[in-house]
Amino acid sequence: MAAAQPTESPSRRTRDAARTRAEILDVATDEFARAGYTGARVDEIAARMRTTKRMIYYYFGSKEQLFTAVLERAYTVIRTQEQKLDVEHLDPVAAIRRLAELTFDHHEAHPAFIRLVSIENIHGAEHVAGSEHLRSLNSPAIEVIGRILEAGRAEGVFRADVDAIDVHAMISSFCFFRVANRHTFQALFDRDLTQPGRREHYRSMLGDMVLGYLTAAARGDASA
Repeated sequence: MAAAQPTESPSRRTRDAARTRAEILDVATDEFARAGYTGARVDEIAARMRTTKRMIYYYFGSKEQLFTAVLERAYTVIRTQEQKLDVEHLDPVAAIRRLAELTFDHHEAHPAFIRLVSIENIHGAEHVAGSEHLRSLNSPAIEVIGRILEAGRAEGVFRADVDAIDVHAMISSFCFFRVANRHTFQALFDRDLTQPGRREHYRSMLGDMVLGYLTAAARGDASA
């Protein structure tokens, strides 16, 4: 009698599927960031993985769903970092500066994220708008800023009319511009915004700008 063949456990199959899915997303992230949504080819992603387009569609269904999954994972990274920020043990000024620095560091380290967001804006945010997961990610991130602002108002160090989404936009815009526009900015002004020697200058400048906005009216009220 032939020996019984060992069967693959459900947990092993789950791990293998998760690893394959992650590998597809790694390659797809690079391809979409390089070629854009329209220019990217699922055939190219499959060729780079030495697999088939059919296998990719087995996991993600379509090119559109694959791009949405790439965006979801990219946004999840930064949102998870924001939510892990231990703001409860920092004073409001230190907390908002730390949050700004976290965004600065993330955007610098993930240029593919910047390209993906730029590409999605070209397409009118249609993939983001259709993703429940992405919409659910953003609320907790804004709540983190809201808690910091509330604590700052309670201590009288932040102005009363600040809005968490405005602060988020202020932080994100500087960090995004620095990476997304580095080449055009250098061509126009002969200054590389990502030059290592000026990194800490821009990192500190971001925190100073945000705190200058948040504390301006509070300082005026205190001196009145």
